[in-house]
Amino acid sequence: MNSIKTYLLTGLIAVLFANNSVFAQATIYPAKAQEKPVAITGATIHVGNGQVIEQGTLVFDQGKITYVGATATVPPNALIIDASGKHVYPGFIAPNTNLGLVEVESVRATIDYAEVGENNAHVRSLIAYNTDSKVINTLRSNGILLAQVTPQDGLVAGQSSVVQLDAWNWEDAAYEIDEGIHINWPTVRSTRFDGGASSSNDSQKEHVQAEITKLDDYLRQAKAYTELDGQGTSNARFEAFKPVFRGDRKVYVHADKATDMIAAISMLKRHGVHPVLVGGTEAHLVTELLVDNGVPVIIRQSHSLPYANDEDVYLPYKQAKLLTDAGVLVAYSIDGFWQQRNLPFMAGTAAAYGLDKEQALATITSNTAKILGIDDRTGTLEVGKDANIIVSKGDALDMLGNDIQRAFIQGRDINLDDLHKQLFERYEFKYGL
Repeated sequence: MNSIKTYLLTGLIAVLFANNSVFAQATIYPAKAQEKPVAITGATIHVGNGQVIEQGTLVFDQGKITYVGATATVPPNALIIDASGKHVYPGFIAPNTNLGLVEVESVRATIDYAEVGENNAHVRSLIAYNTDSKVINTLRSNGILLAQVTPQDGLVAGQSSVVQLDAWNWEDAAYEIDEGIHINWPTVRSTRFDGGASSSNDSQKEHVQAEITKLDDYLRQAKAYTELDGQGTSNARFEAFKPVFRGDRKVYVHADKATDMIAAISMLKRHGVHPVLVGGTEAHLVTELLVDNGVPVIIRQSHSLPYANDEDVYLPYKQAKLLTDAGVLVAYSIDGFWQQRNLPFMAGTAAAYGLDKEQALATITSNTAKILGIDDRTGTLEVGKDANIIVSKGDALDMLGNDIQRAFIQGRDINLDDLHKQLFERYEFKYGL
């Protein structure tokens, strides 16, 4: 009993110290709704669709963009923000993240991104999303305003949702609810993809084939269930796939090897499903297949080594350009949750290795919005879209230039304070720096 008490006390202390909610960080409240028009003037505006407006003006009111251009008649009651010499971008979007589903990786009680069992198609990540996560504020400080909260583990991991990162609770945060189901494609493990796991063998291949057969059977039954249209016994796991077969929900397939991608696209095509590929380490080897089937790719963790030992060591940095040049729609992601703050620099690296700068920007804005099905509301700075906007002192895709000074989510002027800034100020004061 004493050991159990010690374990629980240790876990509680770890949570408190990791969150710093008790010891350092002040509460940061969500912003109030926009009360009057705002005009950002004199900035270099990166629209997100390839267009750049020098010394431009952007006006938004009631949470929506009302004007973007070189000159504008500013409403008389507008708040004017002089952004001369600065850069304005659409808010960055982080896909495929467990942000808000885990707070302290070493404390099981704060981890909520996986459920027991192989098939959790009915599980919704949105209702587990923690808007009070201390990590969220650090992401906003680097320009990330939206995120796709994604479940993990299992053959069918569950349903993801897109959230905006300034909310009181998950209902407020919801931006696109239950927009996709995630499948982890079975694969023969390798040292490259599984952190030192054993090389392929007959038992692994048999297990993988059994898992693929199981997934194939499940999809066949789910499609038949959809065709019954409410007749018979209700099944939550099959219900989750009804919107998929009706074209209202996406399927994200997590796969890295070329052979796995070929198998996954072939199977899902047979069931009438057009997937989004997540991971795609070897996607550049199957570009023709991807283009022919209209499969976009969310590249995961581009700051890494290539799969094969004899490949160009800079291949992961160049992959976005290779896919874009081939006609594949590409977006960027990073593993984990706090790592998402480095998302802009993935795009910056792609620009340094051949991708046009505005195309690189699109991999974390407009391309991502298209893939997630929210491009009618965000991803670019265009009239009628949500005012999800960031203002940076320098180039936001560069580590030295990224200095986010203002940020707006649906027109709300959000607080850019975070734990890192508070700790910096604390010790700057202590040591009189």
